[in-house]
Amino acid sequence: MNQFSSWATRTFPFHYGWLIVAGGTLCILASLGLGRFAIGMLLPAMQTSLGLTYAQMGYVGTGNFVGYLLAVLCCGYLVEPLGYRRLIAGSLVLVGVSMLLISRSSNFLSVFFLYMATGVGSGLSNVPMMALVSIWFEKTVRGRAAGFVVIGSGFAILLSGKLVPYLNSIYGEEGWQASWAVIGCIVLAASAICFFVLRDSPGQIGLQPVGLAVQKDGVEVDATDPPVSPPKSLFIRLSTLYFLFGFTYVIYATFVVTTLVQERGFSEVIAGNFWSIIGLCSLFSGPVFGTFSDRFGRKNGLMFVFFIQSLAYFFIAFPLPDIFLYASIGLYGLVAWSIPSIMAALVGDYYGTRKATRVFGMITFVFAVGQICGPAIAGFIAERGGGFSSAYMVSGILVTGAVLLAAGLKRPESYGHYAE
Repeated sequence: MNQFSSWATRTFPFHYGWLIVAGGTLCILASLGLGRFAIGMLLPAMQTSLGLTYAQMGYVGTGNFVGYLLAVLCCGYLVEPLGYRRLIAGSLVLVGVSMLLISRSSNFLSVFFLYMATGVGSGLSNVPMMALVSIWFEKTVRGRAAGFVVIGSGFAILLSGKLVPYLNSIYGEEGWQASWAVIGCIVLAASAICFFVLRDSPGQIGLQPVGLAVQKDGVEVDATDPPVSPPKSLFIRLSTLYFLFGFTYVIYATFVVTTLVQERGFSEVIAGNFWSIIGLCSLFSGPVFGTFSDRFGRKNGLMFVFFIQSLAYFFIAFPLPDIFLYASIGLYGLVAWSIPSIMAALVGDYYGTRKATRVFGMITFVFAVGQICGPAIAGFIAERGGGFSSAYMVSGILVTGAVLLAAGLKRPESYGHYAE
């Protein structure tokens, strides 16, 4: 046991795996939270300053997801030579630097390509981080651990909802550039912390994964590596579910602030407060529904979450009284990051830790395709319809279908795995 291992195992009154969760939360805050969701607060000012059309606003979001898509194709090949820690920290450096460069951009094309680079860094840090949870946590607590990791995005939404309007009030038309610069510096700081905290496996510091071993026929077995691989039909089902989530949630996340400001007549400050409310509500989404899925099953968790999302999309799609708009924002935030946490745990349940990174990367590739299509199609619809109501309606219909698709999931032991 090296010096760090001895220090790590003796210093803390809790398992070091929970520090991995804390580092993971910071990673997701930087890579996805600030790398992706801050754009919703920044787009209105960027549109005014750079003269962006609705379609170009959609293309900026799509460029980020194209970068993310390219990244997830490479994750499985980069983890082995670099290790989780180096890959995650290095990718966050790419996110931070690209943001600093965006702050100096003056036209659509430069923003498009730099934000694509941000997407590459986001993908190369997010996928390994979620897979790392399956290595550090066994099945009985995996959903809860993944749930705490994904709330980093909620903290980022809270931060951006307050920070961006504040900087805009100080710097005026150049406020969005100051925001990108400050956010980029925060991401670089997160990279340094992740490099110090994260470790590639419990065995690297002389520990076992967090959680209870599973008993089968009275004999303790390794719950992390089931002996039988599920059929391709399961992979297709999981990929389709993650695609539908990626396609729909990103439309709301990218354009809800624009909808509030330009279609509902709210000021940027009030819209920022609503954005912060989404972030505040979302802090509960990962832990609550991740734990829910640990206890009541991943299938029931997914069905419940998709149903709540459908209500959020339908409530904002129609010209209903403001109470429904507030309900939409609250419901969206309540389940915002629950599906990534459940999916990360689900992949570990079905495929085991040895295959978790590769399989989660593959379904995340399909998820990223959904994210690419979402903003572009929503921007196209808004350009012709004068608003995003139809896009929200399509989102509601799609996630209603996802409820039915999730209902067909089978328990892991039906494929010859250990019993739950």
